[in-house]
Amino acid sequence: MTNAYEHVRRLLAKLPGLGHRSAERIALHLLVEHPEQLAPLLDALGGAAASLRRCRWCGNLCEDDLCAVCADPRRDRSRLCVVERVTDLLALERASAHSGLYHVLHGRLSPITGVGPERLNMASLATRLDGSGEFPPVSEVVLALSNDIEGEATCHYIQETFLAPRPAVSASRIGFGLPSGTGLTHSDPATLKNAMEARRRWA
Repeated sequence: MTNAYEHVRRLLAKLPGLGHRSAERIALHLLVEHPEQLAPLLDALGGAAASLRRCRWCGNLCEDDLCAVCADPRRDRSRLCVVERVTDLLALERASAHSGLYHVLHGRLSPITGVGPERLNMASLATRLDGSGEFPPVSEVVLALSNDIEGEATCHYIQETFLAPRPAVSASRIGFGLPSGTGLTHSDPATLKNAMEARRRWA
C-alpha cells in the first residue's frame, strides 16, 4: 500500500476503540470503496471542531457556554454526578438514571501513565461543591466512575481532597450491577439505572 494510505490507517488506529483491522476497514471504505462519503465527513468534522466546546460548568460537549443538561432548569441542581468521560454522561442520560447535573473529569487518575489531577477537570470541582459564584449549591455527589483500581483511586482522591473538608455534602458511589474492570459506556440502560438507584454512601 502507499505511504499516504498507511499514514491515514495509522492515525485512525490511534483513535479509541479502533485497532489495526478496524482502521484498515475504515480507511479502505473512505478512500477506495465509497470516496463520496469522505468530503461530507471532513466538512462535518471541520464544522464540529470550529463550533463545539466544553461546557463551562460540567465539561460536557456543547455549542454554547452551557450544555443542554446544565441549562435545563428542570434538573435537580443539588445533585452532582461525577463521571470520567462525556460518553459516560451520555450513557446515563440514555438510561434516564440521573436527574441532576454532571461533572466530567475527562479521564481518571493513572500514575502509571502520568495522569495526575492537574490533567483532569478537577479545578472547578471545589467551586461547584461550595456553590460559589454562578454555581448552584450541591448537597450530594454521586461518584459514577469505573469499577477498577484507577476508578477507585480517583474516588479516594475526590473524597480526601474535595469531600472530606465539606461534611455537609454527602457522597455515594455506584457499583451494584457493574462488572468489575468495566466502565459505564458499555453497560446497558437497566444495569446503569440499577447502579444509580442502589448507590451506596461513600466513605
